[in-house]
Amino acid sequence: MKLFDVYPLFNIEIVKGKGCHVWDKEGQEYLDFYGGHAVISVGHSHPTYVKAITEQVNRLGFYSNSVINSLQQKLADKLGVASGYDDYSLFLVNSGAEANENALKLASFHNGKKHVVAFKHAFHGRTSAAVRVTDNPKIIAPVNEDLKVTYLPLNNAELVEAELKKGDVSSVIIEGIQGIGGIQLPTDEFMQSLRTLCTRYGVCLIVDEIQSGYGRSGKFFAHQYAGIRPDLITVAKGIANGFPMGGLLISPEFKPVYGMLGTTFGGNHLACAAAIAVLDIMQEERLVENALQVGNYLMDELKKFPGIKDLRGRGLMIGVEFEEPIKEIRSKLLYEQHVFTGVAGTNTIRLLPPLCLSAEEVDEFIRRFKQAL
Repeated sequence: MKLFDVYPLFNIEIVKGKGCHVWDKEGQEYLDFYGGHAVISVGHSHPTYVKAITEQVNRLGFYSNSVINSLQQKLADKLGVASGYDDYSLFLVNSGAEANENALKLASFHNGKKHVVAFKHAFHGRTSAAVRVTDNPKIIAPVNEDLKVTYLPLNNAELVEAELKKGDVSSVIIEGIQGIGGIQLPTDEFMQSLRTLCTRYGVCLIVDEIQSGYGRSGKFFAHQYAGIRPDLITVAKGIANGFPMGGLLISPEFKPVYGMLGTTFGGNHLACAAAIAVLDIMQEERLVENALQVGNYLMDELKKFPGIKDLRGRGLMIGVEFEEPIKEIRSKLLYEQHVFTGVAGTNTIRLLPPLCLSAEEVDEFIRRFKQAL
């Protein structure tokens, strides 16, 4: 059997990782400034993380959610304190796409409507919650035939209100910072307007923090820069540092009913052990603060390059936009300078390093970046 070839792969096999560095099977070291789509939050092979999942595998490993799993409550308690949402509820799933799908379901159950407002160039997974991938309008994930999705420009509150006035909108879904969309930031004022409008028209506000959350922006959630509280917040990626996991933070306005949602693997013992270790490491090593400080330093260093058209981002979620396509630059970074980076569209490099990135590693990246240019 062959693999279903739907996305390109680098001809590099990674066999070892530590902190912000990985090594291939030939022994070549790479600086990891992408972290597997922002998945590696506390660094590769952190000893606390490795110990937690190893002990859990030796103790039990995995068991179905048909029995009490006290690790779920322990994770919920820690996440509530870390995020500032200890009055919300937590529903655990397996991925970001699944988290968004369940958020849309809850919103529809809550107000009985099925019209969703999303924003151009956003991405919420390849399920019924999905929207267009930037710069490739032909690629659209299947949309549930019962779900109507309207795509509006980012940062235009008047257009949002015009849509909400129609009275059939269930939810507005927006990323804390657009990831695949090129590190586009909703303004704080726009996020505040969304909160006001959603409250006014009885619409659920869903903030997708799957890529921008878990400390990456320099706050636990990127929307916290705007000082708002969404009705639903979706998380994944950095939540378990590479172990597949997602979650949904749910406002007290939503009342649970048996059978409303369900999952087989969501919140299993091994995933919870991994996620608890991540929060412990983030607190002990002050990684949210580190993301802000080191991210600001990285942005300041990048501003010194004359060939960059635009720099966008917060913390360690940064988009570096060039006038010309970046395919060759990114190839040189990887194959000549041995740095992993991401891409958004044609002209933007995405930088999503682990939150434990140091100033010294920023200096090393800048040195290699200069060589690639």
